[in-house]
Amino acid sequence: MNKTNPRKEILVINDDGFRAKGIQVLYQMLREFGNVTVVAPYEAQSGKSASLTLDRPLMLEKPIQEPATEELGSLRVYTLTGSPVDCAKLGINGFKWEGHMPDLLVSGINHGSNASAASIYSGTLGATTEGTIYGIPSIGFSINTHDDDPDFTAVLHYGRRFVTRVLEDGLRQGVFLNINFPNLPLEQIRGIRAARQGRGRWINEFDHRVTKRGKHYFWMVGEFEDEEPVGDPDADHHVLDAGFISVVPHQIDTTDYEEMERLRELWNFDNEMENK
Repeated sequence: MNKTNPRKEILVINDDGFRAKGIQVLYQMLREFGNVTVVAPYEAQSGKSASLTLDRPLMLEKPIQEPATEELGSLRVYTLTGSPVDCAKLGINGFKWEGHMPDLLVSGINHGSNASAASIYSGTLGATTEGTIYGIPSIGFSINTHDDDPDFTAVLHYGRRFVTRVLEDGLRQGVFLNINFPNLPLEQIRGIRAARQGRGRWINEFDHRVTKRGKHYFWMVGEFEDEEPVGDPDADHHVLDAGFISVVPHQIDTTDYEEMERLRELWNFDNEMENK
């Protein structure tokens, strides 16, 4: 290792569980940049968003440890019986106990798009949110398929570029990147687009069934209802559908400052206090 350019310390999280192919190909790629610590859910935790486990202890295991080589950083993989944010919190605290913080947090590669409204529910992005709260540059990677064994060639090719740029350029305080890849071969990727979170929602979300004993139960299914104009070039899910990689910068501060000022003027809070 070059002492004037030490290897980066990278924390890797996901929400599909440590057995998912996405996280396995991701952490092997990231070893090219430095030492990689993985803290992943023992079981799939999709849709957990910023969920925390507060009602039971979290069990930690360390199934994999590999030393650094001349070409690759070291690898240590932990599994945790908790949510993606539990994993991020424990991973970050583990670094703090070692006396330093990670240089980068990467979450993914998620099996399934996290564009549009999915970004609100995403455990993948819950972990990047947590990293950003602690001031760690954080990226979420997702591919637009739920296949167990998709072709990650394009994700790895462009993912290396994104990681390099974030390590070199950093991110603005309070901002993380939500990067979604089309499920396409590398040669069919049309390019990269900066995008915004698209507008949409799920409808008809539950399949209602009844057991033979008359008990009612529900499976969550749903249909996506697009609320964007057809072909909007900035909505992330449209960018993705058009064959481009979408890069959305999300921010931790969700305050709508224009609405805050409108409410100040419209509701006249000072007079409300005087008239109480």
